[in-house]
Amino acid sequence: MSDKKYDFGLVGLGVMGRNFILNVADNNFSAFGHDLDQEKVDALIEEGGNTEKVNASSDLKTFIDALSTPRKIMLLVPAGKVVDIVIDSLIPHLDKGDIIVDGGNSFYTDTDRRDAYLEEKGIHFFGAGVSGGAKGARKGPSIMPGGDAEAYKVVQPIFEAVSAKYKGEPCVAYMGKKSAGNYVKMVHNGIEYGLMQLTSEIYDLLKKAGGLTNSELHNTYSEWNSGRLQSFLVEITADIFTEKDDKGDGDLIDKILDKAKQKGTGKWTSQNAMDLGIPVPSIDIAVSMREISALKDERILADELYNRPTPEAIDKAELTKLAEEALYFAFIITYAQGLHQLTDASKEYGYGCDLAVIAKIWRAGCIIRAALLADITEAYNDNPELKNLLLAPKFVEKVQSTVASARTLVSYAAKSGIPVPGLSNSLTYFDAYTSSRLPLNLIQAQRDYFGSHTYERLDIEGIFHTEWEKE
Repeated sequence: MSDKKYDFGLVGLGVMGRNFILNVADNNFSAFGHDLDQEKVDALIEEGGNTEKVNASSDLKTFIDALSTPRKIMLLVPAGKVVDIVIDSLIPHLDKGDIIVDGGNSFYTDTDRRDAYLEEKGIHFFGAGVSGGAKGARKGPSIMPGGDAEAYKVVQPIFEAVSAKYKGEPCVAYMGKKSAGNYVKMVHNGIEYGLMQLTSEIYDLLKKAGGLTNSELHNTYSEWNSGRLQSFLVEITADIFTEKDDKGDGDLIDKILDKAKQKGTGKWTSQNAMDLGIPVPSIDIAVSMREISALKDERILADELYNRPTPEAIDKAELTKLAEEALYFAFIITYAQGLHQLTDASKEYGYGCDLAVIAKIWRAGCIIRAALLADITEAYNDNPELKNLLLAPKFVEKVQSTVASARTLVSYAAKSGIPVPGLSNSLTYFDAYTSSRLPLNLIQAQRDYFGSHTYERLDIEGIFHTEWEKE
């Protein structure tokens, strides 16, 4: 091996890792990869063209010795124990001042723990969420680094070069202190769950109630992607309807089993929102629907036991118009919930996140990229203290003009026996959030009745208790 020292190291040469390291090399930084699987090492070397820009080894010491100092090592390995195992294997070979970046979907508290552990050893560490899938890793992802700000500055030129660009601006920025990077990526994925659930519900309505063919669905989603619903998820949904089955006749979408899997980030978002006391029902139900989908055998049995209403006749063009407006409404609500969670988490955990910056780096490269994010960025730039997107003046008109269609569609779906839990939860959240008076006064009375939990009053300050049961 030559004495050349490489700018950047990466551990984990699966599809994401291999594509990311090739992206680094494409942007004029030399990169050296490491994986215990020699086949993955060989695949990277072959794809990299055996140039001076890309190399790899399955030998850890060879990998470490190949890197310039301070060493900049990124991990793209499965979240959990594997990250700790890799870190422990690296430590004996590293010098003080070297940098480790966790680019996986690690749980944010694990990132805080690892940061403290490595700080004691004089090694810099930070988490960086990476979104965009394998294609994004190769052509330009959105990157969400947080934690050790000084360490990030060392890696910043590389990350800015490899990231996606929106009108020339790199879709990467420092997210905040401690585990901010991994936390922002977690909520990004929670929003992603919500948006995917919504697009699937609208598809179900258009197919079952409107009778749209896959070709018509492709045309519909393609048209939407040319308008205000322009987004990565709407774009790929349109493409999916054109894919033919390579193992039989017909379209592939009609052959795919309706059981959706998950890796945990959506669930983490939902659980943490509950810990913070932040309502994110559009995300919660998206997680629950994946769990319901896993009960395929039980769903088949239940379908045979219960009658389902026949969808009422509806004009196809009218249904499509309602669907576009309702989907736009629900997209706004889902972003609003996720960003509300980020706002409160930033204060609770001391991240110091800038919501405008977060929305800005999501405009390209990531899975939830959408035209809507340009308006969201502007809303938070106009008011950095914005508590909820629904309170932004420019979003009031957007919501007011589309909520009626959401109401009509939820009502129609309920009468027709077509489940739209993402859409209905988005509508319920909106109605509750915009209600100055909710019936929770009764719940407080009930709690005080059976448990003496006390209550507050509208007209008098203080804490009160009533002896409800009279002897």
